[in-house]
Amino acid sequence: MDALRTFIALGPLAVYLLLMGLVNVSRRPLLTTGSRDFYALGIAVAGMMIVGPLELFMPDGASRPIAWMLLLALYWMCLTLLILMIRPRLVIYNVTGEQLRQALAAALARFRLEHRWAGDSLFLPELGVQLNLEGFPAMRNVSLVATAAKQSYRGWLKLERALVTELRSLTVQPQPLGYALICLGLLTLGGCMTWMLMRPQEVVEGVFELLRT
Repeated sequence: MDALRTFIALGPLAVYLLLMGLVNVSRRPLLTTGSRDFYALGIAVAGMMIVGPLELFMPDGASRPIAWMLLLALYWMCLTLLILMIRPRLVIYNVTGEQLRQALAAALARFRLEHRWAGDSLFLPELGVQLNLEGFPAMRNVSLVATAAKQSYRGWLKLERALVTELRSLTVQPQPLGYALICLGLLTLGGCMTWMLMRPQEVVEGVFELLRT
């Protein structure tokens, strides 16, 4: 694989690793929705899709710029379809399961929301939300995942806002793994850019090859 394709494949992934590293060394938790989290991952691997399946299925004799736009649009629509198929979830980075339980309990008490716990499962009848806590200790993040197909979208929005308000006051210790992710992201990005700078002619030829009509 030439320098340009290597950069296209690994560049977005390197940026994703760098951002994830910065999130994990922060002293504040970060809450995001499952949709945004999945979109971020989809963008991170988009480069590999471009130099892999998308380029492989490029139709012969087609105008490359137009074909690329159509293929990228198809990739984005497939990604969106997958996101629409998954159950609602909230992903909280840089927090332990116990810390999130405490923040969740405080948020429920603050807004006086009726709730029932059953192990790691939580039922919020007023919001129309049923969820389960799923932890990932290695990366120190926790997901609140819907346990039933029928859920209230507005209820999830209210829960998200309540949790965001409560998590603002929470301070955590930086995650050591975050520094490793930052280093890996910087090394990957730096290596790809250095390779491109060392082979400018190869990069130009790669651009013309990808966009040739």
